[in-house]
Amino acid sequence: MSSKPFSVPRHDEQWYRARVRLLRLFAWLLAAAVTFATLGPPQDRPHSNLGHIGEHALAFVLLGLAFALAYPRHRLLAASITIIMASLLEFLQLIVPGRHARIGDLIVEVLAALAGFALVAGIESALVRRKRVKPDRPT
Repeated sequence: MSSKPFSVPRHDEQWYRARVRLLRLFAWLLAAAVTFATLGPPQDRPHSNLGHIGEHALAFVLLGLAFALAYPRHRLLAASITIIMASLLEFLQLIVPGRHARIGDLIVEVLAALAGFALVAGIESALVRRKRVKPDRPT
């Protein structure tokens, strides 16, 4: 069995590559949207009923999910980039008028992003295990 996540038969390689490209595009567009929401004018960013911390958590869980799916063979690097991005966005808020950098926000963002990566890894592991262990079925 291959150690690569979701190894793909040759005939599906083209489809797999197209899917990964699409996921990567989505992940980076989501990163751009999170950047705009974080550094843009407060009146232009989306608001929800989740509250301040909930919005940060949701944004970075989605970012973690997106990057984990987009870079299945480079998850450690993708997770590092996501954490660096969260840190950089919090730092940049120090110089953007009307924005406030908070260590508590950074902690929530990093933990949420890592939760997104962990969720993908857990689902992937369960799918691989399910493939290997086929339940007995009466014939």
